[in-house]
Amino acid sequence: MVKKGPLQYVASCRPLHYTHLMSNRVCVMLASAIWLWGFLDSAVYAAQASKLSFCGVSQIPHIYCDVPPLIEIACSDTHVNEVINHITSTFVALVPFLFIFISYLYILASILRIRSSTGRRKAFSTCGSHITVVTLYIGNALLNYNRPIAGYSLEVDTLVSTMFCIVTPMLNPLIYSLRNQEVREALRKVLHRQRIR
Repeated sequence: MVKKGPLQYVASCRPLHYTHLMSNRVCVMLASAIWLWGFLDSAVYAAQASKLSFCGVSQIPHIYCDVPPLIEIACSDTHVNEVINHITSTFVALVPFLFIFISYLYILASILRIRSSTGRRKAFSTCGSHITVVTLYIGNALLNYNRPIAGYSLEVDTLVSTMFCIVTPMLNPLIYSLRNQEVREALRKVLHRQRIR
């Protein structure tokens, strides 16, 4: 009997049992939970934003409509909005991060039991790519939504939002593909050519 642990652990350490444990029912339950969670999070933001009053400025000076710039242009007291923004964004970022962290503790324990150094190196390479992507995404999300409004700067906010929405997703394929020896060699050649010029 397979010990049921976090699904990432199962996918990495017991791949032959993954399809049995990760049934369609489990997939639907997980997807529904995430959709419900996202809906509730958005509903809280929308309900709080609808209580704000705006005067004078009718445009948000930002690359897209987001909570921090919306709070910045509000005329009414935004303290409750700021607190809710910090609480929900921390909750939305930290809960998945904790699940991922716990999964990686299981994975790390399994990797350390691998006898061959080549196997351990390959496993660490796969996990390293995922940890890099998760850290970039969650780190940028926390930075994007948990800065105090008092020190608000349009330039900094635009930079952080761009990192969160554009740069991090753009780096995902690059980070994962750098595990491939041929891609690393091609990148080395391109960088070498750039140095020669």
